[in-house]
Formats: sequence, structure tokens, C-alpha cells
Amino acid sequence: LEGGQRDEGEHGMDALTAYESDGSNDSGKQPKKKVAVTTISVRAAPEVGDPENEVAKHMVHNAQKTVAYNPTYEQLWAPEQGPKNPNYRDGITPGMRNHLMGSVERTNIADFHFEEQFQTFNSFGYAMDPSAAFSGHRSGGVVGNLKQHAEMSGRSVHQATKKDTQKRKRGDDLALQKALEGRGTELTEEEAAEVAKDMEALQSKEEKEAAAKEEEKKRDKSGIIEATTQFHGKKDTDYQGRTWIDIPSDLKANDEQSYIPKQCVHTWSGHTKGVHAIRWFPGSGHLLLSCSMDCKVKIWDVYNNRKCMRTYTGHSKPVRDICFSEDGRHFASAGYDKVVRYWDTETGQSIQAWSGKGIPYCVKIHPKDNCVLAGCSNKNLIQWDPRSPPDETVQEYVQHLGSVNTCTFIDNYRRVVTTSDDKKLFLWEYGIGTAPMKHVAEPWMHSMPAVTSYPVEDGDPKNLLCQSLDNQILVYACADRFKLNKKKHFVGHTIAGYACQVGCSKDGKYVVSGDGDGRLWIWDWKSTKMYRKIKAHDGVCIGAIWHPIEQSKVATCGWDGLIKFWD
Repeated sequence: LEGGQRDEGEHGMDALTAYESDGSNDSGKQPKKKVAVTTISVRAAPEVGDPENEVAKHMVHNAQKTVAYNPTYEQLWAPEQGPKNPNYRDGITPGMRNHLMGSVERTNIADFHFEEQFQTFNSFGYAMDPSAAFSGHRSGGVVGNLKQHAEMSGRSVHQATKKDTQKRKRGDDLALQKALEGRGTELTEEEAAEVAKDMEALQSKEEKEAAAKEEEKKRDKSGIIEATTQFHGKKDTDYQGRTWIDIPSDLKANDEQSYIPKQCVHTWSGHTKGVHAIRWFPGSGHLLLSCSMDCKVKIWDVYNNRKCMRTYTGHSKPVRDICFSEDGRHFASAGYDKVVRYWDTETGQSIQAWSGKGIPYCVKIHPKDNCVLAGCSNKNLIQWDPRSPPDETVQEYVQHLGSVNTCTFIDNYRRVVTTSDDKKLFLWEYGIGTAPMKHVAEPWMHSMPAVTSYPVEDGDPKNLLCQSLDNQILVYACADRFKLNKKKHFVGHTIAGYACQVGCSKDGKYVVSGDGDGRLWIWDWKSTKMYRKIKAHDGVCIGAIWHPIEQSKVATCGWDGLIKFWD
């Protein structure tokens, strides 16, 4: 249009100039001078607005629901354009008011950042202004206590150091007085003393709670719980001052020859779950110690009222094995909570407790130095000393490739025999755990989870009765040369999958064992002939031991929670 208008104007001016020249020649007058004419461009449709403002071209209305293009971040968050309504006090139209105080705009903030600023404001009294954050002014966008913000260097609760948190919690007198002075109040001497006393009590309480939590964490990590005991008898001592564990003076061996038991004369029912092992008091058998799957160890009276004398509680999981010391004054217990405890039999005090890396399957106390040995599921036999710190290990016997199931002393307690799930039998020198003296392994051998010495004279057994998981009892001679006695093995019972304890009479005439069906089996030692089998328990008969003095009495325990006394 501009080009076309310019051309038409030039042709019109040329025509007017030619017309004036023609008229002047006809009249005879002098010709006039040419006048310079400037051309003016006219725009019929001028542009409105700033063509360089791209944001104004693509503004999105707040009430718009859909957008036909992809707007940028600046376009979405651009401030509203246009003047405020002068007819209203705050310039907000009633239709736009969504709050009593005006209009509240929605702001998209991540949950993490909102919680961070919310907790920061509650803890330190300041927070970042979200509107300032979106407008790009991070330095001045602070809401709340600006002085605290300057002292904290703008740190949030997640960025605050431990010193900042302790200072805020402790709130010493000076900081509290400054805070109260900032609110227009001052502390008197009495109020300051009272506040100091309260702060000191609060600090001591927090320290005690922290120490209790730390101790609980260590206890949970090690698995050791607090040991307790309960005495069920009337008095600890009698009229002569003898304790309840002292051997009765009238207890003597009546029969030198053993006889086969025929009937059950007494049943002890104190455990709530299956009984896993029982042990006679050394030398006399007037007390019977038992451990159960109810996480408790109990000791029973055999001759007088035949009641439970004391209960020992120190394991958080079922107790696997127990063992008396040589004099019976102490005993050791091993549980599935990976804890081995050394107890005082009379008082019930837990003298020492050890926590290992594996589950202890067997436990023994050496008669000479009272060291405790435990065969564990981590393939090691570990030795502790009750007189040493609990985290100190005396010796580790490391050679097995499976869980160590049994530990037996031979050769006047100078050597140790261990069996394992790797179907091997090792002979160790006591106190030397680097390499075994003898290694017994045959292709036909099975795991042997229970071993009993037979007969024992001054700590020197002549044979070892090994309960093999192929449903037979093997005999290893250990008097002169350690080897398998191929002429003797006891069969007939079914114990595959169970560590049924083997027992034998004191004169070496009979061998007893339980089985998986709850029966008590009795064999003749000389001929290996089965004499009798008795239905003893409803479940598994896991333990059977012959009385050390009365040659015709046997005690059995089973997974039905009962302990039976046979005569």
C-alpha cells in the first residue's frame, strides 16, 4: 500500500506542474518557480502494543482451562496484567476473592521442600518465602525471624548441625534470657535459678535416656537380654546351714548291678514347650537340670518333694544344650539366640554371657580350668574363660566344613573330639585349635549329632557312643588308639533327623536311646541285642540318661514338654 500511494502521488504532481507551464505560455506571463513537495506515508492499520514483547503475545489467562500450545515457564508464571479495579478498597473484584483477606494463589511446591521449610519455621522461627523463590529473589525471600536467619546462616533443619540442634534443645540461661528480652520481658534471679534447675534436670534426663537407648542398641545387636531367676523352694538353707544343692548325706549307691526299668514312677511337667536336654547333678543325681524350647532352664528335686527348685531365664530363644561343671556349682547353657551363659546353680546369678556369630549347638565345661566350649553353626568350636572379659575369646578350633554338633573330652580331658554336619570326626589337642590331631571321614559316614562317653573313669572314657543319622549307634574306641569298633553297632530305632541323646548304665551293661516316635530303646552292650522298647512320650523322645547311683532308674525327656522318671 505504501508503494502504491507513493507512485500515484508522484504522477499527480507531475501533471499539475505540466498544467501550470501550459497556462503560463498562453497568457504571456513569466513562468513561476517549482515548489518542493514532501511525500507523507499513511498507515491505514497501525500496530498496537510492543512487537518485541513475546510474553505479552502468549499470555495465559488464569481462568483458561486448556492451552493449544506449549507455553514456557515464564509465560505460565507471568503476573496478571492490567490495572486494579479502583472501585474496590483492595483492588480485588468480589468474583476473584477466594479468601476472607483477599485472593489466595496456588503455588506448586514439592512435598519435601514444603516439609523442610515447615519444620524449619517451627524449629528456628524462619522460612523461605515461596513467592520470592519463584520470582527469583532468593536472597531477600525470608519469612519470620530475620535475626535467627542471620545467626543460622539460612540453614534449614536438614542442613543444621548437631551443635545447632543441641543449642536449641538445651537453651541455656543466656539464650533464654535474650529470647525473653526480645519479647519485652526480663528474667528475675529467682526465675533464672528455676529455669537453670529445670534445664539441668532436663539435660540429665536426656543423658539418661540416651545412655539407655545406647545400651539397648548394644543389647539388641549382641542378642543378650537381662538374666533373671526365681526360687521355688521354701528356704535356701536347712537348719544345719546346708544349701539346697548340697548332696544329701544319706545318699549312697544301693545296687552295683543295673536292671532294666519297667514303669514310669514320676512325671515332671513344668515346661510349656518341648524339653530338649536333661542332665543329672554330677556324682549324686539328686537334682535334674533341664532346658526347653520355652527359653527357660529349670532344676528339679529328685528324692524329696520332686518339685522345681529354681527357674533360670536368660535366653530370648529356645535353649539348645546345658552342661554342669565338675562339682555342679555352676552350669552353662546355649540357646538359639546365639548366646552362651555361665550360671551359678545355687543363686541363679548369670556370671558371664557370650554372644557368638553362630548358633551354639553344644556346650561343655572343662573340669580342670572351667573353660566353656561351644560348637556353633559357623563351623567353629569356640572356647571362653569365665574369668576373662566377655568379648575375649581364648581359642577357636577351625577346620570343620559344617556346623559343629558335639564336643567330648577324652584322655583325662587333654583331648577333644568334635563331630559336625560335614560327616567328619576330628580329634583335637585341648587348647590348640590350628589343626586336628586325627581326621576321621569315610564315604559311608553320616552326621553324628549326639555323642556319649562310656564308661568314664577319671575323665578317661574307653568308648564313644555316637548317634548316627542312618538310624544306628556307632562305637569308637578311644582308650589306646582312636578307631571304629566294627563289631558293635546298635540298630532298630528311627532317629533320622533328630539329635537323640544316648545313655548308658554305670556298670556298662546297658545302652539306652530315644527315637523319633517317642519310644525308649534298651540294648545289651555285650551282645548289642535289643532288650526292650517302651512308649515313653507322645512326640519325639530326645533325651535318655541313666541315673549315676541308682542303677535301675532312667530319666527321659521329650518334645511333649514332659520329663519322666522310670524304674
